[in-house]
Amino acid sequence: MTGSARSALTVLVTGGTSGIGRAVAEALSAKGCTVLATSRNPDRLSPADRIPGVSYLRLDLADPDGPDRLAAELDGLGLLESLDVLINNAGESQSGPFEELPAEAIERLFRTNVFGPVRLSQLVLPGMRARWAGRIIMVGSMLASFPLAHRSSYSAAKAALRAFATAARQELSPFGVWVSTVEPGSIATGIGLRRTKYLDEGSPYTQDVTTMLQHLDANERGGIPAAEVAATIVDAIIAPRPRGFYAVGSRAPLPFLLQRALPRELVSKIVAAQHGLKR
Repeated sequence: MTGSARSALTVLVTGGTSGIGRAVAEALSAKGCTVLATSRNPDRLSPADRIPGVSYLRLDLADPDGPDRLAAELDGLGLLESLDVLINNAGESQSGPFEELPAEAIERLFRTNVFGPVRLSQLVLPGMRARWAGRIIMVGSMLASFPLAHRSSYSAAKAALRAFATAARQELSPFGVWVSTVEPGSIATGIGLRRTKYLDEGSPYTQDVTTMLQHLDANERGGIPAAEVAATIVDAIIAPRPRGFYAVGSRAPLPFLLQRALPRELVSKIVAAQHGLKR
């Protein structure tokens, strides 16, 4: 995917109306790519929400049938077999004490952040494999590598997505299809306003959760812009042999170097301290 082919790519970006997804859609559209972006309800997008030249399709990853319906629509448009790049960006951010997370909330999170992206990837792979060319980018989170208290479900979902991607890369690279994971750290996207939060009334974890969220939101407000993550994703798309893993933001790659050098328990304490928690 180098040279003149770069501008001819057909790309599907899930969650392409805000944050990282929107920044990626803007960057790729500016490079001349054919960009398809998904939204849970594209009919409600205002003109200001839409990027000129980008087509919008419906996808709700919390719906178990969502990926298959989208694939059927792509097939009807003649695009399913010719898709060059899939960027699995859409997801839910969730917080809450491990003890108090509702089972249905965890299930929805995994449908949205893991099962949906995995299924969508399965549906576009036959065309990529047949053409011996393709890119699948999983947008993860550094919390997959550095889990945080009261973010257990989100950390676990992103870790699962990365494991799927790592194994799939080994299977698919012989066919010219490259799977990569991009793990952003703190990104200034306003995602804290959309995060689903769970905390029982009178919970013994209230002070801990409140402190963690205050630090988490402050870190995100001071994080790097979404455009920097988008640039990393574009690099993974156009590289002749993209890496399996990219980290961006939160002073990466320093945390990963420390993770190799320091005992695991000490790294966990450092992560907690950065969010106001003493362990």
